[in-house]
Parts: sequence; C-alpha cells; structure tokens
Amino acid sequence: MRTPLVVVTGVEATAMDTTMMSLSWDLPRAVVVRHRIDPHSQVLSRVVSDTTGVLEHEQVQLEHACVGCALREDILPTLERLARDGRWSAIVSGLPTGTEAGQLAHALTSDARLARHIKLSSVVAALGGDDVVRDLLSDDLLRERDAHTNPADDRGVGEVACAQVELADLVVLGGSADTGARDLVRALARPDADVVLDPADLDPTTIASQRHEPARAGAWLSPDLHTELPALHGGSAWRLDLCSPRPFHPERLLDQIERLGTGRFRSRGSFWLPTRPGVQLEWSGAGGQLSIGSLSPWGRRTPVTRLVLTGLGTVPGDLAPAFEDILLTPTEALLDARSWTVREDGLEPWLGDIRDAA
Repeated sequence: MRTPLVVVTGVEATAMDTTMMSLSWDLPRAVVVRHRIDPHSQVLSRVVSDTTGVLEHEQVQLEHACVGCALREDILPTLERLARDGRWSAIVSGLPTGTEAGQLAHALTSDARLARHIKLSSVVAALGGDDVVRDLLSDDLLRERDAHTNPADDRGVGEVACAQVELADLVVLGGSADTGARDLVRALARPDADVVLDPADLDPTTIASQRHEPARAGAWLSPDLHTELPALHGGSAWRLDLCSPRPFHPERLLDQIERLGTGRFRSRGSFWLPTRPGVQLEWSGAGGQLSIGSLSPWGRRTPVTRLVLTGLGTVPGDLAPAFEDILLTPTEALLDARSWTVREDGLEPWLGDIRDAA
C-alpha cells in the first residue's frame, strides 16, 4: 500500500511551518519531515517528527547547495524510507524554502521504485498573510531574505512564489490576507486549485486522500498555456493575454524588453525570433525580475508569441502597445527567411549561440 505524501512549498519559512503544523495535527499517524538548506555552509538539515516528538535531526553536507543535489542525496531517499517504514499513514514534507516542487513531482511519477511506495497526494503553496502581494510581485531577491539555496542563486522572490502557486493543488494564505491578495492568488493559481484563507481551515484528511495530477498541472504551467484561461473573480486583479503569430524583433526586444519585463505583475509564456525560427523560447518574470531561455524545438507546431500578464489594480496602459512594438511588423514578417540569417542577434548571453539553436 502506498503512503500518501503532502508536499509544502513557500518562500517564507513561518508560513510553511504553520501550514505543516495544521496539516499534521489532524492527520492520524502522520510523520513530518522538514528540510532546510544553508546556502552559506552548503549543509542540508533534516528534521523528522511525529506526535511522539522529534525522531531525527541530521545534517548532510551537500556536494552543491542546490535543489537537485538535495533531492538526490537526502530528500527522496528519506521520503522513500519513511514510506516503507510502515509506522505512518501519511507524510507531510516541507521542502527547503524557495524550492519549487516540480523536480520532486517528476521524480515521484517517473521513478517506478518510488511510485510503488509513495503516492503524491497534493502540492501545497503556503503564503504569509501580511506580505502575499509583496512576495508575488516585488523585485526582492531570495538572497536578500536569506532564502536562497546557494551562493549563486539570483532568483527573484516573486518568480519563485508565483511558480509555486501555479503548480499547487492547494494554496494556503495567512488569515490576514486582504481582498487584493486573494484575488491575485486566484488569478495565478490553476483553475481547479483550492485556495484556503487560513491554515486552521484545512481539511488534512481530504487533502491526503487526493492525487496530484501531473498532466493537469503541466498544462497550466506550460509556456504554451494549453488550458483555457478562466474568468477573473473579484475586482482587484487584472490579466492581459497578448498573442500573435509574429515573432519578436531581436533588436527591439533587446532595446525595449523593460517595457514588458518590469513592473508589479507576473508575466509568463513563450515567443520566437526570426533569427532562431526553430526554437520555442520561454518567458518568465515577476515584479521586474525576468528570465528568458531556450525551451524546446517547435517541431511541427506553428510558432506563436504569447504572453500572459497578471497583476493588481489598474492595468498599465503601455503593455499592449509595447508588445505590438516589439513584434515584427507585418511588412517585416514578409521578408525572406534568408534576411534573418545572421551569426549573432545579441541575445546569446541568455539564449546561447544561434548555431546551437539551428
């Protein structure tokens, strides 16, 4: 019999710990495992406890202070060991602060040995009540809050927190979250995800009995945005769905990227360039921090440029015009493909060499 696993993620340790406590309190015979990474010493700490108290408190020296090493060297082996032990009816796992659950979810569904013993029931994103909007839309860096995973971790808090919300089956807010924060979270979260306004209102037994569906989560997370965007509820959040069959102009993208990439909003999607026509390029940003990179070949799919932007308050008036300005004009789009055959397009630091994308 497989042991249900509930995974808790977040960018704020107190919010995660409060949610984990609420989950474990009402789950009969649950075991709780909390992992933390010290980015300075590259040490991973593990605390395992149940209703009898702390069972383990260990430290593991990582080869690299990164999520991949932590998963491989201790998190996954510990979860498998606890599941096979037989003493507990459920596991509540708190990942290191600032960690997304995608790698863990993939391992649990693709590794046959792990899948025989563990059922991933639910992925939970825990947000602090007073700072939800700041966590999602500010330009803070994880390292500025000492929530990074290694010395080279330059990720933004907003980009990580938004990605955690978008993957989650359940989002938990602190009881003091205001209407704007609630509207924003519901706009970002998967349409079928639950949003609970207070950890005290959780139903742990039901949560543990559910099943995380990777295909459903993947469709919402995909830069292609395969699922239909739901209508927004509440009057505080806004969403722009910007889409065109035309690519971005590489020079104008370099010159004007700040028009689309900076501001208090979440942006994600994919685009293409006439200098790299065969490659789907990913766009992911929040609060002014932006990442772009090569995703995959388009293959037989028709290339498209599509960005979805989500924020609070009044929609910035320049976003739609900026999107149109950066695209190739209809006249430019009619140019022969050989016109765009160049050795460099200026985007090599982020997208790699053009010859590698061919």
